[in-house]
Amino acid sequence: MNSLLKQIVNDYDPNLPLDHASTIPSSWYTSKDFYELELKTVFSRSWQLAGRVDQVREPGDYVTTDIAGEPIVIVRGNDGVLRAFFNVCRHHAAAVMTEPQGKAAQLRCPYHGWTYSLEGELKGTPDFSGVCNFDRAQNGLVPVEFSEWENWLFVKLDWGPSLRDFLGADLIAQTSGLQLSDLHWFERRHYTFDCNWKVFVDNYLDGGYHVPYLHKGLDSVLDYSNYMIENGAHHCLQWSPIVSEGAEAQTGAVRKGDRALYYWIYPNFMINWYDGVMDTNLVVPRGVDQTEVIFDFYFPDVLNEEARRASVEVGQRIQDEDTAICKSVQRGLNSRAYEMGRLSVRREAGEHLFHRLLHADVSA
Repeated sequence: MNSLLKQIVNDYDPNLPLDHASTIPSSWYTSKDFYELELKTVFSRSWQLAGRVDQVREPGDYVTTDIAGEPIVIVRGNDGVLRAFFNVCRHHAAAVMTEPQGKAAQLRCPYHGWTYSLEGELKGTPDFSGVCNFDRAQNGLVPVEFSEWENWLFVKLDWGPSLRDFLGADLIAQTSGLQLSDLHWFERRHYTFDCNWKVFVDNYLDGGYHVPYLHKGLDSVLDYSNYMIENGAHHCLQWSPIVSEGAEAQTGAVRKGDRALYYWIYPNFMINWYDGVMDTNLVVPRGVDQTEVIFDFYFPDVLNEEARRASVEVGQRIQDEDTAICKSVQRGLNSRAYEMGRLSVRREAGEHLFHRLLHADVSA
């Protein structure tokens, strides 16, 4: 780490309690060097969502993604076991599987035809006779640490604590009672934000602070005065009682039940749950000031198509409302007038946790 980057990291004090703390410095959102550091630390050391179990149920089913710029493939072997690999051919580094998901009898690189088994073993090397000191057994696809939780597939580029240890017993116990795996995937939508990925996460973790001002429909069904924030080691739960009196019609029709639950899991995965209806957000950095947010929508079988579409459209409206403010924040973070801001003790404990976890990763 060069001296300038080290100074940027040290500009934040993670030891200050919430009532004395400020946000991370604006340079953490605008520095390209800091962004590259995050890819090597935050996104390489954390468990990252890579797919869903329903995408890879049968032998030969696979799904591809990229994590911190690294191409990844998850495939179910002929033995029924799921495995994750770097999606990089050991010959000349081309992507072996080029579709987002599919089914294959074997994994064949489209460049020179090198072929791997569903278990990642190198099987075929066309026109490769006469090559000295080549150990086929040592040239299979390189494995990646992999784990499952609920209906999701996670990978981690650097080896370390198990997914269950990272999530913690409290979070696992809380979510198990929600029966998330009983919900079925319905649709995926992609959103592009002109901001650093952390701007979107900060916005999510502000304890509902912005909801009365930006999300009038959502505000009409949430009991803002009783909105609560509960931090774990690597997650934050924000929750609010749901109210029906005075609810805006479109939102009230699809956001029902006793409580709304908003789980954030470090660094970039969110679960939004409303009485058996769920959507998830995966926040993917695409540059220092570009972010892709991937929304997946899940519903129970008993909910009809019209109700599902209505729920998705409410989610769409909320994202549309967030798009402009996130762009505005990124512009302000580049201003000479701003370096860092104070945090609300009542509302922004989740943001404080996020910033301290970030500092721990980038300074390690």
